[in-house]
Amino acid sequence: MLDKAKVFTALDRLGLEAWQEPLWSLCETRLADGAHGHIAGWKGVLASVAGCDPGDRAHLEALLKQLSPWRKGPFDVCGIHIDAEWRSDLKWARLESHVAELAGRRILDVGCGNGYYAMRMRRAGADLVLGIDPTVLFVAQFEALRQLLGVEDAHVLPLRLEDLPPRGRAFDSTFSMGVLYHRRDPHEHLSELHGTLRPGGELVLETLILPGAGDDVLVPPDRYARMRNVWHLPTVAVLEDWLETAGFVDVRVVDVSPTSTAEQRQTEWMPFESLREALNPDDPTLTVEGLPAPQRAILLACA
Repeated sequence: MLDKAKVFTALDRLGLEAWQEPLWSLCETRLADGAHGHIAGWKGVLASVAGCDPGDRAHLEALLKQLSPWRKGPFDVCGIHIDAEWRSDLKWARLESHVAELAGRRILDVGCGNGYYAMRMRRAGADLVLGIDPTVLFVAQFEALRQLLGVEDAHVLPLRLEDLPPRGRAFDSTFSMGVLYHRRDPHEHLSELHGTLRPGGELVLETLILPGAGDDVLVPPDRYARMRNVWHLPTVAVLEDWLETAGFVDVRVVDVSPTSTAEQRQTEWMPFESLREALNPDDPTLTVEGLPAPQRAILLACA
């Protein structure tokens, strides 16, 4: 599913030759046919995509739908509009004018999903983007897109941040979007992010927050917006303090926005329940659990 030579070349360019064999061993294990019940089928889809006539839109669309659900997007591929659950282009529009100039930068995208933002980064001139996400389906989606769109110098590997070896301060920018609240220990995650950046490098952090001022942290007693693994929603003030404690400087908030059902919703390419079903039908400012509805902040900080 992955091109070993290209992955090794990318790591070599980053000065991370020592990462090559350990990371490749992990990738091979997680992409082995027996590692997930659907991997063999996804590999078959990728083989069919590689041999598909791009002009046969009906056949190609049917193949791509076998890689559903598509969470991030949208994508336009050979005349096919992949309308993903998330309008990720809206989030990109909120952050792109604030981040450091991406031209020539080497970027780590943590929890990258199917590589939507990695492709936007490359389009903005990034020299190299390494994306990591443990969900193998997202790796398969990226590989299909890479083949069809001719994506170069961007990679998505089936890894978690904690899988990366130490001494990897090789990146000019590290993005962590929609990951922090899924981590039991937010301080550990922020420390790990700091360790990926060269001195002076920029972190782009996007996460769920608790609306309001003060130093509160909401710890959902069970689910949050129907999600099981949301461990904490800090206020912006707490989040700023966490970043500074992790060693970041020049911490600044560039956006705070509620998540709307226009940005996250059910589509033909993601036909399951989405944000609408996670909100209180009588009061959309609350989740179905009676907690504050999703609101997200984007913060920048320097290592």
